[in-house]
Amino acid sequence: MQDTLTLALWQTPYADSPADALQRLDATAAQARAQGADLLITPEMALTGYAIGPERVAALAQPCDGPLARAVAAVTQRHGIAIVYGYPEHNPYGKPFNAAQVIGPDGTRLAHYRKTHLFGDMDRAQFSAGEAASQVFNWRGWRLGLLICYDVEFPETVRGLTLQGADAVLVPTANMIGFDEVQNLLVPARACENRVFVAYANACGSEGAVHYGGLSTVAGARGTTLARADREPCLRVVTLEHAALSQARQHTYLNDRRTDLYGPLTS
Repeated sequence: MQDTLTLALWQTPYADSPADALQRLDATAAQARAQGADLLITPEMALTGYAIGPERVAALAQPCDGPLARAVAAVTQRHGIAIVYGYPEHNPYGKPFNAAQVIGPDGTRLAHYRKTHLFGDMDRAQFSAGEAASQVFNWRGWRLGLLICYDVEFPETVRGLTLQGADAVLVPTANMIGFDEVQNLLVPARACENRVFVAYANACGSEGAVHYGGLSTVAGARGTTLARADREPCLRVVTLEHAALSQARQHTYLNDRRTDLYGPLTS
Protein backbone atom coordinates (compact mmCIF):
# COMPACT_ATOMS: atom_id res chain seq x y z
CA MET A 1 0.00 0.00 0.00
CA GLN A 2 1.16 3.52 -0.80
CA ASP A 3 0.33 5.86 2.10
CA THR A 4 0.39 8.96 -0.08
CA LEU A 5 -0.72 9.76 -3.62
CA THR A 6 0.59 12.87 -5.36
CA LEU A 7 -1.72 14.41 -7.96
CA ALA A 8 -1.00 17.07 -10.56
CA LEU A 9 -3.95 19.07 -11.90
CA TRP A 10 -3.32 20.58 -15.33
CA GLN A 11 -5.35 23.74 -15.87
CA THR A 12 -4.94 24.70 -19.50
CA PRO A 13 -6.63 26.24 -22.54
CA TYR A 14 -7.57 23.79 -25.27
CA ALA A 15 -5.08 23.14 -28.05
CA ASP A 16 -5.88 23.73 -31.70
CA SER A 17 -5.62 20.05 -32.63
CA PRO A 18 -5.15 16.61 -31.05
CA ALA A 19 -1.54 16.60 -32.27
CA ASP A 20 -0.88 19.88 -30.46
CA ALA A 21 -2.70 18.60 -27.37
CA LEU A 22 -0.56 15.47 -27.26
CA GLN A 23 2.64 17.47 -27.63
CA ARG A 24 1.62 19.72 -24.74
CA LEU A 25 0.52 16.71 -22.69
CA ASP A 26 3.94 15.14 -23.14
CA ALA A 27 5.70 18.26 -21.86
CA THR A 28 3.27 18.64 -18.95
CA ALA A 29 3.61 14.99 -17.94
CA ALA A 30 7.38 15.44 -17.78
CA GLN A 31 6.94 18.55 -15.62
CA ALA A 32 4.43 16.86 -13.32
CA ARG A 33 6.65 13.83 -12.81
CA ALA A 34 9.63 16.06 -12.09
CA GLN A 35 7.54 17.63 -9.31
CA GLY A 36 6.83 14.22 -7.80
CA ALA A 37 3.36 13.56 -9.19
CA ASP A 38 2.13 9.98 -9.46
CA LEU A 39 -0.93 10.90 -11.52
CA LEU A 40 -1.78 13.81 -13.85
CA ILE A 41 -5.41 14.92 -14.29
CA THR A 42 -6.32 16.87 -17.43
CA PRO A 43 -9.54 18.75 -18.28
CA GLU A 44 -12.68 17.32 -19.88
CA MET A 45 -12.17 16.45 -23.57
CA ALA A 46 -8.53 17.49 -23.13
CA LEU A 47 -7.24 15.96 -26.34
CA THR A 48 -9.76 17.46 -28.78
CA GLY A 49 -11.39 20.52 -27.26
CA TYR A 50 -14.87 20.68 -25.79
CA ALA A 51 -16.93 23.43 -27.51
CA ILE A 52 -16.07 22.27 -31.02
CA GLY A 53 -19.50 21.32 -32.43
CA PRO A 54 -21.18 17.99 -33.18
CA GLU A 55 -19.50 17.48 -36.56
CA ARG A 56 -16.00 18.02 -35.20
CA VAL A 57 -16.68 15.83 -32.17
CA ALA A 58 -17.92 13.02 -34.41
CA ALA A 59 -14.94 13.37 -36.75
CA LEU A 60 -12.45 13.14 -33.88
CA ALA A 61 -14.20 10.35 -31.94
CA GLN A 62 -12.19 7.17 -31.42
CA PRO A 63 -12.58 3.86 -29.58
CA CYS A 64 -11.10 3.60 -26.11
CA ASP A 65 -8.10 1.72 -27.50
CA GLY A 66 -7.63 3.91 -30.57
CA PRO A 67 -4.68 6.05 -31.69
CA LEU A 68 -5.24 8.71 -29.02
CA ALA A 69 -5.19 6.09 -26.28
CA ARG A 70 -2.02 4.57 -27.66
CA ALA A 71 -0.38 8.00 -27.86
CA VAL A 72 -1.27 8.74 -24.22
CA ALA A 73 0.04 5.31 -23.20
CA ALA A 74 3.36 6.17 -24.82
CA VAL A 75 3.47 9.41 -22.78
CA THR A 76 2.76 7.58 -19.52
CA GLN A 77 5.50 5.06 -20.18
CA ARG A 78 8.00 7.70 -21.27
CA HIS A 79 7.59 9.69 -18.06
CA GLY A 80 6.48 7.04 -15.54
CA ILE A 81 3.24 8.78 -14.60
CA ALA A 82 -0.45 7.83 -14.76
CA ILE A 83 -2.73 10.15 -16.74
CA VAL A 84 -6.46 10.89 -16.55
CA TYR A 85 -7.65 12.40 -19.82
CA GLY A 86 -10.90 13.20 -21.60
CA TYR A 87 -11.75 12.43 -25.22
CA PRO A 88 -14.77 11.74 -27.49
CA GLU A 89 -15.44 8.01 -27.62
CA HIS A 90 -16.87 6.57 -30.82
CA ASN A 91 -20.42 5.26 -30.45
CA PRO A 92 -21.65 3.05 -33.31
CA TYR A 93 -25.26 3.62 -32.28
CA GLY A 94 -25.38 7.40 -32.00
CA LYS A 95 -23.51 10.51 -31.00
CA PRO A 96 -20.11 9.95 -29.36
CA PHE A 97 -19.74 9.61 -25.62
CA ASN A 98 -17.96 12.24 -23.54
CA ALA A 99 -15.44 9.88 -21.99
CA ALA A 100 -12.47 9.83 -19.67
CA GLN A 101 -9.96 7.13 -18.96
CA VAL A 102 -6.92 6.48 -16.84
CA ILE A 103 -3.74 5.06 -18.33
CA GLY A 104 -1.11 3.77 -15.89
CA PRO A 105 2.65 4.35 -16.02
CA ASP A 106 3.08 1.01 -17.78
CA GLY A 107 0.66 1.99 -20.54
CA THR A 108 -2.26 -0.18 -19.39
CA ARG A 109 -5.81 1.13 -19.00
CA LEU A 110 -6.81 1.38 -15.34
CA ALA A 111 -10.33 2.78 -15.71
CA HIS A 112 -12.80 4.13 -18.25
CA TYR A 113 -15.98 6.17 -17.76
CA ARG A 114 -18.65 7.85 -19.89
CA LYS A 115 -20.25 11.08 -18.67
CA THR A 116 -23.77 10.30 -17.46
CA HIS A 117 -25.14 13.83 -16.86
CA LEU A 118 -25.15 16.06 -19.94
CA PHE A 119 -25.12 19.81 -19.33
CA GLY A 120 -27.18 22.11 -21.53
CA ASP A 121 -27.77 22.23 -25.25
CA MET A 122 -24.08 22.00 -26.18
CA ASP A 123 -23.51 18.72 -24.36
CA ARG A 124 -26.74 17.22 -25.69
CA ALA A 125 -25.97 18.27 -29.27
CA GLN A 126 -22.50 16.73 -29.18
CA PHE A 127 -22.77 13.61 -27.02
CA SER A 128 -24.78 10.60 -25.95
CA ALA A 129 -25.12 10.13 -22.19
CA GLY A 130 -23.37 7.19 -20.60
CA GLU A 131 -25.68 4.56 -19.11
CA ALA A 132 -23.42 3.11 -16.40
CA ALA A 133 -22.48 4.57 -13.03
CA SER A 134 -18.79 5.07 -12.35
CA GLN A 135 -16.94 2.18 -10.73
CA VAL A 136 -14.08 2.38 -8.26
CA PHE A 137 -10.70 1.08 -9.34
CA ASN A 138 -7.67 0.20 -7.22
CA TRP A 139 -4.25 1.66 -7.82
CA ARG A 140 -1.25 1.70 -5.49
CA GLY A 141 -3.37 1.03 -2.45
CA TRP A 142 -5.88 3.78 -3.28
CA ARG A 143 -9.51 3.31 -4.32
CA LEU A 144 -10.28 5.89 -6.98
CA GLY A 145 -13.33 6.91 -9.00
CA LEU A 146 -13.90 8.98 -12.14
CA LEU A 147 -16.58 11.57 -12.83
CA ILE A 148 -16.77 14.21 -15.58
CA CYS A 149 -17.67 17.86 -14.96
CA TYR A 150 -21.46 18.18 -14.38
CA ASP A 151 -21.59 14.68 -12.85
CA VAL A 152 -19.98 15.89 -9.62
CA GLU A 153 -22.78 18.41 -9.06
CA PHE A 154 -25.18 15.57 -8.30
CA PRO A 155 -24.78 14.27 -4.72
CA GLU A 156 -25.57 10.69 -5.63
CA THR A 157 -22.62 10.34 -8.00
CA VAL A 158 -19.99 10.90 -5.34
CA ARG A 159 -22.05 9.04 -2.73
CA GLY A 160 -22.25 6.06 -5.07
CA LEU A 161 -18.47 5.96 -5.37
CA THR A 162 -18.11 6.43 -1.62
CA LEU A 163 -20.33 3.42 -0.96
CA GLN A 164 -17.95 1.42 -3.16
CA GLY A 165 -15.13 2.47 -0.84
CA ALA A 166 -13.61 5.34 -2.83
CA ASP A 167 -10.79 7.33 -1.25
CA ALA A 168 -10.66 9.99 -3.96
CA VAL A 169 -12.81 11.14 -6.88
CA LEU A 170 -11.00 12.47 -9.96
CA VAL A 171 -12.94 14.95 -12.11
CA PRO A 172 -11.83 16.25 -15.52
CA THR A 173 -14.01 19.28 -16.24
CA ALA A 174 -14.74 22.19 -18.57
CA ASN A 175 -16.70 24.42 -16.19
CA MET A 176 -17.39 27.90 -17.48
CA ILE A 177 -17.14 31.36 -15.99
CA GLY A 178 -20.41 32.10 -14.23
CA PHE A 179 -20.56 28.75 -12.42
CA ASP A 180 -17.87 29.28 -9.77
CA GLU A 181 -20.21 27.88 -7.12
CA VAL A 182 -19.09 24.44 -8.25
CA GLN A 183 -15.47 25.00 -7.22
CA ASN A 184 -16.34 27.26 -4.28
CA LEU A 185 -19.18 25.24 -2.74
CA LEU A 186 -20.05 21.94 -4.38
CA VAL A 187 -16.63 20.32 -4.71
CA PRO A 188 -15.78 20.96 -1.02
CA ALA A 189 -19.27 19.83 0.00
CA ARG A 190 -19.00 16.56 -1.93
CA ALA A 191 -15.66 15.88 -0.27
CA CYS A 192 -16.90 16.75 3.22
CA GLU A 193 -20.22 14.90 3.14
CA ASN A 194 -18.57 11.73 1.85
CA ARG A 195 -15.19 11.94 3.62
CA VAL A 196 -13.26 11.58 0.37
CA PHE A 197 -10.78 13.68 -1.57
CA VAL A 198 -12.18 15.37 -4.67
CA ALA A 199 -9.77 16.59 -7.38
CA TYR A 200 -11.39 18.88 -9.98
CA ALA A 201 -9.18 19.76 -12.97
CA ASN A 202 -10.73 22.55 -15.05
CA ALA A 203 -9.95 24.17 -18.38
CA CYS A 204 -9.18 27.88 -18.70
CA GLY A 205 -9.11 30.34 -21.57
CA SER A 206 -11.72 30.41 -24.34
CA GLU A 207 -13.09 28.42 -27.26
CA GLY A 208 -15.00 30.89 -29.41
CA ALA A 209 -17.72 32.39 -27.23
CA VAL A 210 -17.19 29.85 -24.42
CA HIS A 211 -15.02 31.06 -21.53
CA TYR A 212 -13.73 28.53 -19.02
CA GLY A 213 -13.41 29.42 -15.35
CA GLY A 214 -10.26 27.70 -14.13
CA LEU A 215 -10.17 27.58 -10.31
CA SER A 216 -9.10 23.93 -10.38
CA THR A 217 -9.49 22.58 -6.85
CA VAL A 218 -8.50 19.68 -4.64
CA ALA A 219 -10.73 19.37 -1.57
CA GLY A 220 -9.81 17.36 1.51
CA ALA A 221 -12.08 14.91 3.26
CA ARG A 222 -13.35 17.62 5.63
CA GLY A 223 -14.01 20.03 2.79
CA THR A 224 -10.83 22.05 3.27
CA THR A 225 -9.02 23.36 0.19
CA LEU A 226 -5.74 21.52 -0.33
CA ALA A 227 -4.89 23.13 -3.68
CA ARG A 228 -6.48 25.89 -5.70
CA ALA A 229 -5.67 27.56 -9.01
CA ASP A 230 -6.71 30.99 -10.23
CA ARG A 231 -7.98 31.66 -13.78
CA GLU A 232 -4.66 31.27 -15.59
CA PRO A 233 -2.88 28.20 -17.01
CA CYS A 234 -0.97 26.31 -14.34
CA LEU A 235 0.01 22.95 -12.90
CA ARG A 236 -1.06 22.38 -9.29
CA VAL A 237 0.57 19.51 -7.39
CA VAL A 238 -0.83 18.18 -4.11
CA THR A 239 -0.17 15.08 -2.02
CA LEU A 240 -3.08 13.11 -0.58
CA GLU A 241 -2.51 11.17 2.65
CA HIS A 242 -4.32 8.08 3.88
CA ALA A 243 -3.73 9.34 7.42
CA ALA A 244 -5.85 12.43 6.72
CA LEU A 245 -8.66 10.21 5.46
CA SER A 246 -8.52 8.05 8.56
CA GLN A 247 -8.67 11.10 10.78
CA ALA A 248 -11.61 12.60 8.88
CA ARG A 249 -13.46 9.28 8.98
CA GLN A 250 -13.46 9.15 12.76
CA HIS A 251 -16.80 10.84 12.21
CA THR A 252 -18.51 9.87 8.97
CA TYR A 253 -22.06 10.57 7.87
CA LEU A 254 -22.24 7.11 6.34
CA ASN A 255 -22.58 5.52 9.78
CA ASP A 256 -25.72 7.52 10.57
CA ARG A 257 -27.60 7.34 7.27
CA ARG A 258 -31.31 6.47 7.67
CA THR A 259 -31.61 3.92 4.90
CA ASP A 260 -34.85 2.74 6.54
CA LEU A 261 -36.39 6.12 5.68
CA TYR A 262 -34.63 7.12 2.48
CA GLY A 263 -33.48 3.80 1.09
CA PRO A 264 -29.99 2.54 0.35
CA LEU A 265 -28.16 4.16 -2.54
CA THR A 266 -26.66 1.64 -4.91
CA SER A 267 -24.23 2.52 -7.68
